[in-house]
Amino acid sequence: MTFRMESDRRTSWTFLTNHSHVLICIARDPMVRTRELAIWVGITERAVQRILADLAAAGYLSRQRVGRRNRYIVHKHLHLRHQIEASRQIGDLLALIGEGSTGMPEEK
Repeated sequence: MTFRMESDRRTSWTFLTNHSHVLICIARDPMVRTRELAIWVGITERAVQRILADLAAAGYLSRQRVGRRNRYIVHKHLHLRHQIEASRQIGDLLALIGEGSTGMPEEK
């Protein structure tokens, strides 16, 4: 998987949060490692671990052990958290970004 970093010409803010960036990366690659997430999102591995814990505690993703690695499952049916977008589901966000359900394990 390849991500292209934009040059410094852009401002420092983005439209999506680091939580959503991590979720999008997991949707693209459910077997992604925290080190890769940190590089792709542009944050520390510790910050990725906190975000993963937040998302898991809120029920937005779960983890399955596969050998020595984790496989993440995004629960696309859950609603976004802010009142402005609370009528929309995680799957809607992923579809908007172009991830849809491709590469994502099905929920049980």
